[in-house]
Amino acid sequence: MKRQKFLARLSNSIIQATKWSIAPFLQLVRFLRRSLNRSSGRSAQLFIGLFLLGVVLIPSLAACSGISAANTSDVKINLVSFSVTKAAHDAIIPKFVEKWKKEHNQNVIVERSYGGSLAQTDEIIAGKQEADVVHLALPLDVFRLADAGLVNQNWQDRFPRRGVLSQSVATIVTRAGNPKKIKTWADLARDDVKLISADPQTSGIAIWQFLGLWGSVTQTGGEPEAAKEFVRKVYKQIPTLVKDARTASDLFFKEKQGDVLVTYENELILVGANRPDTDFFIPPLNISIDNPVAVVGKNVDKHGNRKVVEALVDFLYSPEAQEEFTKFGYRSVNPFVATDTESKFPPIDTLFNGQDLGGWPLIKKEFFDKGAIFDQIRANPPA
Repeated sequence: MKRQKFLARLSNSIIQATKWSIAPFLQLVRFLRRSLNRSSGRSAQLFIGLFLLGVVLIPSLAACSGISAANTSDVKINLVSFSVTKAAHDAIIPKFVEKWKKEHNQNVIVERSYGGSLAQTDEIIAGKQEADVVHLALPLDVFRLADAGLVNQNWQDRFPRRGVLSQSVATIVTRAGNPKKIKTWADLARDDVKLISADPQTSGIAIWQFLGLWGSVTQTGGEPEAAKEFVRKVYKQIPTLVKDARTASDLFFKEKQGDVLVTYENELILVGANRPDTDFFIPPLNISIDNPVAVVGKNVDKHGNRKVVEALVDFLYSPEAQEEFTKFGYRSVNPFVATDTESKFPPIDTLFNGQDLGGWPLIKKEFFDKGAIFDQIRANPPA
């Protein structure tokens, strides 16, 4: 009798503790408890055996049930990027969402924001946008996020290619037929050539343009002073520095101002390669326009979505995603995809990058900090 009462109380405790678990098993326990009240001996032994089996199985089954339920809740990612990536993202991100849903039974909602890279970075630093992941126009912007404590200082070591996700090169656009016979970077310093340009203090492409001009001298053996004088002459030929690349493009393409425009190869391929009113060429000495990606650690920790954010970045590096990038004019950072698609792009004889110019901390200090070389050039144009 005492054994029966003990087993009855024990079975009741099991029911109360596991009532959130699998219903059929609980029904079996209740049935056995009722049977136990009418019999003893072998029935009690049977109950004890099933009870022990339940002790082993129920936590595992409940855990599986809990995981499944957790995975059905939606997770949100905030992606902040620069304007010209939107078309590529529109093609790539749904593929990741579908893949994650299939593998994890979880919906991913990727909310996206596009604009000028420098302005986007400013808004993240100011807390106006809580980005989980950024895909920006140049590494300098990610270093600014790192300096603000939002991104790990070692962000370049977290993903392949030192955090570079997409790549392009500089393209020089001229009027139809190239009436000024502009063939090299050096021609941009001629007195009869007017360059339409954005301001490096507010525009990503303008920074790449400045570095392309500088490197066209130093990467062919020229001294920094010669590079400084050359760039000074080029900027003398710019009627006015506008705020961003979009404004510069509108002035050149729509309002027909100027003789030449420097832009991203990928943007020209996407929107301007077949324009009847312009020609373009890819300088064989060129700068690698490296667009970085980074996880905004402070925000993903706040939002609790690090796992899916990092999975998104990994997917963006995958061959499937990199092939999509090439369809929108980007040169792939995946070596296998780059080899397979190299015939789509004009060859580059000499390609230099930010590291060849001293690295981004040095670039910022020497060229773009207050009172640095760019300010000196603008303050003292050639006579």
